[in-house]
Amino acid sequence: MTTSGMRRLLGAALVTLGLAAGGFAAAQQAPAPVAPPPPAQTQPQTPPAATPPAAAAEAPALSADTRQARARLDGYKADLDQKELALEGRVLSDADLQNLRQQIEPMIADIRAVIDEQAPRLETSRARLAQLGPKPKEGEPEESADVARDRSEREAAVAELDETQRLGRARLVQAEQLITKISDQRRAGFTRALFAQSEGLLSPDLWMDAIHAIPRELRAQRITFSDTLGQLQRNTTLGVLLILGLAVGVGIALYAGRRSLAPRVVRRDPSITEPTRRRRLLAALGVLLLGAIPAIAGSWIVWVAFNSADIFPPRLEQVVGTLLRGIAFIAFVRALIDAVLAPERPSWRLIPVADASAARIMSFSVTLATVMVVGKVFDSFNQAIAAALPITVITRAVFALASALIFAELLRRFAARASREEACLGPYVPQEVDVGGPIRTLGWFVVALIVGSVLGGYVALASFLVDQVVWISIILALLILAIALADEFIAGSLRGESRIATTLQANTGLRRRSLEQIGVLGSGVARLCLIIMAGLLVLAPWGIESTDLVGSLRAVFFGFSVGDVTISLSAILIAALLFTVGVIVTRLIQRWLDNTFLPATDLDAGLRNSIRTAAGYVGFIAATVVSFTYLGLSLERLTIVAGALSVGIGFGLQSIVNNFISGLILLWERPIRVGDLVVVGDGEGYVRRINVRSTEIQTGDRSTLIVPNSNLISGIVRNRVRNDRVGRVLVSVPVPRATSDPDQVAEIMRRAALAHREVMSEPPPRVFFKKATENTIDFDLICFVDDIDATGRVSSDLYFDIFRELRKIGAPPAAPAASEEEDPDGKAPKSRDYEDEALTLLKDKSSV
Repeated sequence: MTTSGMRRLLGAALVTLGLAAGGFAAAQQAPAPVAPPPPAQTQPQTPPAATPPAAAAEAPALSADTRQARARLDGYKADLDQKELALEGRVLSDADLQNLRQQIEPMIADIRAVIDEQAPRLETSRARLAQLGPKPKEGEPEESADVARDRSEREAAVAELDETQRLGRARLVQAEQLITKISDQRRAGFTRALFAQSEGLLSPDLWMDAIHAIPRELRAQRITFSDTLGQLQRNTTLGVLLILGLAVGVGIALYAGRRSLAPRVVRRDPSITEPTRRRRLLAALGVLLLGAIPAIAGSWIVWVAFNSADIFPPRLEQVVGTLLRGIAFIAFVRALIDAVLAPERPSWRLIPVADASAARIMSFSVTLATVMVVGKVFDSFNQAIAAALPITVITRAVFALASALIFAELLRRFAARASREEACLGPYVPQEVDVGGPIRTLGWFVVALIVGSVLGGYVALASFLVDQVVWISIILALLILAIALADEFIAGSLRGESRIATTLQANTGLRRRSLEQIGVLGSGVARLCLIIMAGLLVLAPWGIESTDLVGSLRAVFFGFSVGDVTISLSAILIAALLFTVGVIVTRLIQRWLDNTFLPATDLDAGLRNSIRTAAGYVGFIAATVVSFTYLGLSLERLTIVAGALSVGIGFGLQSIVNNFISGLILLWERPIRVGDLVVVGDGEGYVRRINVRSTEIQTGDRSTLIVPNSNLISGIVRNRVRNDRVGRVLVSVPVPRATSDPDQVAEIMRRAALAHREVMSEPPPRVFFKKATENTIDFDLICFVDDIDATGRVSSDLYFDIFRELRKIGAPPAAPAASEEEDPDGKAPKSRDYEDEALTLLKDKSSV
């Protein structure tokens, strides 16, 4: 500890002893209290030494729970002060900082628990105090002695609990500040170690220093080997050798047998050209597990045997452990690439890449993993013998450079293959998806950065980049496999005629479409969780703590303060859930009124509809009030918002507010829906989108008609598909009066309608004798189709058929006289409309 740190500690100790002595003397001079002593506590209580004797005598006694809570907070304060002095006194290692953090995090949880325990008691005490009302002002009658005594007790309880809350929040802030300081120091240490600069690999001074250090390194290696041989002679017995041989044999058998075990257990038949997605995923998962777990188990068995036998010095045990972990790592990388890319089995491949690319990635990945493992073993050996710094730098630089060159050769071969495919002559043949240009560009950038770091002396940065490239690649491969498994076994299990979907549909009564939506939602949640986990794993080596991210997420979810307003995602979600439950209950009540209660009364249909609508409004308002109350939005705040809106309306926002409210009504009552065919004024088209201010209608000429929502609420709108999509087809045919038989013409028109496959047979097509003029007889054919979109096409087909048949009988259609087509004003005459007859036919159909 430094001199200044010792002085601070000595000064704090002297001040504490002085305060304690003063408090003890004051306690000896103070009169004995009249009240009986408080009951004994499980934890020792610290007397308030700095409080004067008179104030201590007049202060109200604290409750047992409050004394216990404050004792806990005082203990946390002393511990936090000690850790704060330790942080300020000297520079701690990363392990010491991590240890301090692990000690502080449980304190934060306990302090939060103390605050949460006091919060409901404080709210209850404030509510009881509020029941007494404000104190009488001057000139008003004084309150009775009982009320004054009750008020004093409640005020004391509120002050006691509020002070405990403030003390707890102060300790919580202190602990969180210490956590932040620890994280800052760890990140600063990580940055210093990462960007530490030494001599570059091409520097002559570095190689000269390494040459001078070789004799010392040879002596250190001889000493290490002699110590190892001596420990082998002391601890090696026949039983130990048998156990070690058995462990090594089991490890070799597991490592060597995994390559023949996986193909026999998990069969990926290359003759199957299109296996199902589930079979491919299960096969990939089996290949990964059977290819990695036996190797990991074998390395662990060998490590346990050697560690128990104690035949190596402690400094060489880490070298053996590094070697065994490296062997398991190589097996894991090979199994992962084989599971995802499936070389020589393109039909079982999870990622659509070319066969040559899959084989190339497999070979280069295993080579890169082997080089990395050898480099880690050499680095571990250098640490075990305390090798000189130049030799350690050269070792790390050489293996980092070798890894970068292997990666560069892989990128070069991809680029050469792409160039050959582009230069190939002949017709264009679509190529399989391969490693894209942006990925190669990023790869070349990383290679250049590693090589530049090695040559510039940033060897730690170069080694870190190599490790991160491999680590991120492994995380991405595992993420692809995990997302595919989640999509298949969550969304796929609830899709179609699967056994799980059928069972859930039979037992829960949910529709198949609802089950598919639940599956898609569950798959999306699983994807989000997997991506977050992968992000945390990728960011962990960069000095970013997962607990920091979890703390930030906790603050967002459970609430953070902006001024006097507390924003809490959990409160918003729960309020939305309450509103949804209220709306669902309202819909159930409306359905019960519609189907059960109201039909049993003598009320007319209009009154029934009014009761049902009123129940819906009441339920909606109640659900809104409950959700707003949970969010803490009281009626007073809603009144303020309403006042602000009224001011805005007064400044000319009437039309905007009118359209906004109309949009809410459209979304709630749904008189028109997206996809409906509506007529608004002179425009007719399909509703494409309903916004809160306007509605978009796509007309027949592919243009978009934007209609304010207030026009749809206050104006007349014709919805052609409100109840169903049945459409009416009207075919008007004039024939010559002199040469036409009305019965024959009517029969031709009726047969044409019945023969068309899209014309509905019920209600049946009908032919109306519209009118007779001097030259023509006019007929109207009315029929119906089950989809209103087909009316134009069916009308055209019927015209073709009718005109063809009329020509066959010698009664071709005749054009009406001009006098009959136009009136003196130049407008089309008003012919009889058969809308009433069509509605009657539809009503007859519904009654049947």
